[in-house]
Amino acid sequence: MGTGYPGGVNAERAVAVRTQYPARPGRRVIVVTDLASLRGPSRGTVELPLRLYWSGPSPVFDLGEPYLRRWLYQIVLREASRPEDLTGYLDRDTLIALWPELRLPKGMRQAWEEHHPQLRAAAAGAA
Repeated sequence: MGTGYPGGVNAERAVAVRTQYPARPGRRVIVVTDLASLRGPSRGTVELPLRLYWSGPSPVFDLGEPYLRRWLYQIVLREASRPEDLTGYLDRDTLIALWPELRLPKGMRQAWEEHHPQLRAAAAGAA
C-alpha cells in the first residue's frame, strides 16, 4: 500500500488528526477524532515522560490538585506528538470541565473546538 504502515492506514479508524494549526513552531496541533477515546486517569498521580515534560520541578502531577491537573492538561495538549499522548494522559470528562480554564494558544483552542463543538459550548457556558 506504500504508506509505510503494515497493512496501510484506515482513515475511518484514525484516532487523531493533525490540523492546520500550529501547536508551536514546527509542530501542528493533534486532535482526537472522538473525545471518548480520551481514557487517561482522572485521579491519582501521573508521571509524564521526558518527551512531554523536560523541564520543571517534577514530572509527577497530582490530579487532586486543581492547578497541577490544569498544568498537566496544558502540557499534554501543547506537546503531544502522537495520538497515544492524548488518549493515555487525558480524560474526556476532565478535559471538558477544564476547557474554559486552560491557557492554550489560539490556534490550538480553535482546532479542538472545530472538531469538538462541546468544548466551545463549555467555554461559552463559563463566560
